[in-house]
Amino acid sequence: LRPCGLAARDSLRIEAGLPLYGHELAGPHDIVPAEAGFSPFVKLFKTFFVGRAACVAQEAGHEMQVVRFRLDRSGTRMMHQGDPVVNRHGSHIGWVTSCALVSGIQMGMALIQKRYAEGGSPIGLFALPQGRRQAMPQDWSALELGERVLLHEWATILSRFPSSEERRAWRSEQP
Repeated sequence: LRPCGLAARDSLRIEAGLPLYGHELAGPHDIVPAEAGFSPFVKLFKTFFVGRAACVAQEAGHEMQVVRFRLDRSGTRMMHQGDPVVNRHGSHIGWVTSCALVSGIQMGMALIQKRYAEGGSPIGLFALPQGRRQAMPQDWSALELGERVLLHEWATILSRFPSSEERRAWRSEQP
């Protein structure tokens, strides 16, 4: 046996679409099991379910969903928890919750608005520089000529829990 680190655990769990508590469950965005894709495992019909009413209310009103994504190109700045996600029109729709390198390509999970969570859809991810993790600037009129701006990287939403055929097909595409 050889020891493996957290990066190995993250790449395996992200490739399989599994959540990590504090990232895709609970955490800074207070993600509930329904948003994480695990509502079938919460047995609301059980007799002595403590907190049943709160869970039912959360499931009925959730607007967000955890999705899995893969960046469309390699060699980009690493995405981190909290990085903004935009739709194809540039509207902010969510945040990156986890990201790891899987066979040389960044793959991760993000909490986005449910209406944009269709598999195969493009999303834009902003890798905010470390140390400057505040929101992106809104006043573009103050830009000087030659000043650098942050651009997003395109990614594709994948099915949340890939089948074995999808995993084999994706791995065969890798160099």
